[in-house]
Amino acid sequence: QLVESGGGLVQPGDSLRLTCEASEFTFKTYNMAWFRQAPGKEREFVARSKWIGSNIYSTDYADAAKGRFTVLRNNAKKTLEQEMNSLKPEDTAVYSCAARVGRVESNLVDESDYDHWGQGTQVTVSS
Repeated sequence: QLVESGGGLVQPGDSLRLTCEASEFTFKTYNMAWFRQAPGKEREFVARSKWIGSNIYSTDYADAAKGRFTVLRNNAKKTLEQEMNSLKPEDTAVYSCAARVGRVESNLVDESDYDHWGQGTQVTVSS
């Protein structure tokens, strides 16, 4: 089970931190990601933490997130956080956490790569 929190209403230029908390005790072997869906648009990839093996993970970001968003993984707390800075109105969306267990060849940037999803948390950026 994945539970997101941290969404809200902020002004352009503000920062926000989202948290995804997992209930799986094998969290360290899970690939984790953030996706978002804006009104009237398809869900899109934002960022992910891919399990390479042992305690090694790789991160990747959508172009829209690079330089502004950072994912922070904490295996002890079983959380994936997303720090979002310099928020823009176009960042307004429902942000969802996704997960898939085990080592995979895929780059894990498509929603079809994941089989566990949270309910999502609303982020609204508006003045």
